[in-house]
This record gives sequence, structure tokens and C-alpha cells, in this order.
Amino acid sequence: MRVAIITESFPPDVNGVAHTVLRVADQLTSKGHQPLVIAPQPPRGTRQVGPFNYPVVRIPAIPLPGYPSFRLGLPSRRVLAALTAHGTEVVHLASPVFLGAYGAAAAKDLPKIAVYQTDLPAYARAYRLGQLGEAVAWRWLRRIHNGAGRTLAPSTVTATGLLGHGMRNVWLWGRGVDTERFDPGKRSSRLRAELAPRGELVVGYVGRLATEKRVDRLAGIAALPGVRLVIVGAGPAEAALRQQIPQAAFLGERRGDELAALYASMDVFVHSGPYETFGQTLQEAAASGLPVIAPAAGGPLDLVDDGVTGYLVPPGEPDAFTAAVARLAADPALRTRFGAAGRQKVLGRSWSALTDELLGHYAAVLGTAPVPARRRVRV
Repeated sequence: MRVAIITESFPPDVNGVAHTVLRVADQLTSKGHQPLVIAPQPPRGTRQVGPFNYPVVRIPAIPLPGYPSFRLGLPSRRVLAALTAHGTEVVHLASPVFLGAYGAAAAKDLPKIAVYQTDLPAYARAYRLGQLGEAVAWRWLRRIHNGAGRTLAPSTVTATGLLGHGMRNVWLWGRGVDTERFDPGKRSSRLRAELAPRGELVVGYVGRLATEKRVDRLAGIAALPGVRLVIVGAGPAEAALRQQIPQAAFLGERRGDELAALYASMDVFVHSGPYETFGQTLQEAAASGLPVIAPAAGGPLDLVDDGVTGYLVPPGEPDAFTAAVARLAADPALRTRFGAAGRQKVLGRSWSALTDELLGHYAAVLGTAPVPARRRVRV
């Protein structure tokens, strides 16, 4: 199958959309399919990535105002030329907003699926753009997604919300996790000594440092006695967060095996973002054998079994995050039990299995095969 993935983000970007597209394209290639990736051009001087086992066409892009590391792909004739040269059979719109909208128009005669991953309306709230900004975001997204044969939502909460805002043909499709890379056996005594030289409990956050992630709500954790808060990631909010949480260790972006070792060397994982449509870092932490604390909102509701693999806390209450960490800090046996249960839960979520499910959706919009109706979401 010839699949063109038109994405708003791709490596060297570090975010959920870029990671998902990379893993899907790799899996499609390994299964004998022929993917094409169309993505924004990274800024000059960016560290090169690749080579890839499939073509990657870069589209001219400009930085997003206020968030220069995120690039907006511009309308370009390269999109249609790439689709034509590739002989595309089905188009995969990865979290379509700007480049995805143009790509959908350019591929108007081709069958399409649209993957909902970035909660643009919630970001409009987080950046205080008002009800008008949120309404405009929903109108824009409805136009894109209802033009596709299917919309794939990553969690039940997200899927239900999409239906409530007028999107049609919504189906569930989660995300895979590499349980070989992210494994408790990667725990490093050297890293532990660097992060917690006095034997502190290491509590970690991994993700972008941006306003909508609300990392500032973790400040109370850094003040707990015997606790070391470690923040892995980068973004426009980093300077402000360093001032707000001076006790925390900021490690910047980490990737691959280095990131896996960091996860495994933590004791507790905490994620503060209330607008997650899924929450890939929660799966990676669980695979690494960590108890997870997350907001009781969005994707984490599907990923965290409260009181079994970790705790779900009220998203707007910083003290709730602190109290949950304090509870786990006082009970090593509970941490071990939660961590083991979390790893067991994610063992069946391989990228290979999730890509097979995705292939079923491709086949369905092509009209060549059905997908089990149990995955369709209805109000």
C-alpha cells in the first residue's frame, strides 16, 4: 500500500506527533508498504536526522509566533507533486492543522484518514484566546476532519468530545510503546548518583516545556523533603520554570537509550498537562516500571488505573500532585506494586500491533476491508 503521511511535525522535532509519525512510517516499511512523509522544513542549522528508509519531502515553513521551535508548513506545489510522483493510494493526515489542511485540499480525490492528536481548542483556552478563538479552532478542525473518511481519536474522552463538536466517523486508535527500549532493567546507578547524590526519591517529568503543559503545578513536589524533581524537555516556558522551580534539575531534551535510562532511573513519574489527548510519556514511564501520577482529564483517564498503576488527581489542584507524590514517597512497597502493574498493562501495546490496526483503517477508507465495529465511537 502506498501511504502518504502529511504531518505538522517530524524529527528533528521532539513531540508526540513527530514520534508517532516516525514509528508508523518505520512500521509500514517493515511490513512491506511504501510510505511517503510530507513535513515542514526544519530551521537552518538544525541537527540532521535520518537517513530514513522512505522518502521525506520537506515543505517551506515559518516559525509559529511565540513558539519558534514549532514550524508552520506553508502551501506549496511540492505537496501535490510529491503525491503524484509517489502514486499515493491513501493519505494519512497526522494531527492536521495548517500543512494538513492544505494537504487535504491537494489530495481532494484521494481517500484519507485524519488522526486527531493536538487539542487545538484547548490550547486556545490555555493561551487565553477566548471563546471566539476556541470556536474558530473547532470550526477549522471540523472542516478538515469531516473531509476525511475517518477520524482516529487516541482516547475515549477525546473521541466523545469530537463527536459532541460535530465530527463524524470517529474511531479509536491508540499509540504503541517500545517495551524493549523502555524497560526497568535500564536503571542506572551512575545516573541515580548524579540526580540524587543524597539518596533522594527521584520524581520525573518528561515533555515539552510550554504553557499548556502546566509544569509550574509541580513546584510543591520540589519542596518535599527527601525528593528530587527532575524535568526532562525543552520549550518556550523553560526560562520561567527555572525561576519558578529553582530546586528542580532541568536536563533539557534527551532521546533514545539515554532517555530510556533516565526513565528507569526515576522512582515516580508525574505529568501535569490537563490537555493531553493521549499521553505517550505515561506509557513510556509505565513500561519503565514507574508508578504514574497524572491529571484526571483527557488521555490519562484511559492510561492510568487509579490506585492500581498510579494516581489520577484533579488537574487544577497543584497540592493534589504534591500529596500523591508524598504518599508514594512514604510507601516503597506501593511504588513497586504500582510500577509492576503499569508495565504489565502496556506489554501488549506494541507499535507493530497498533500499525496493523491502522492498516485496517486505511483499507476501510479504500473500500477493501472492514474494521471491527467495536472500535467505532458513538455518542
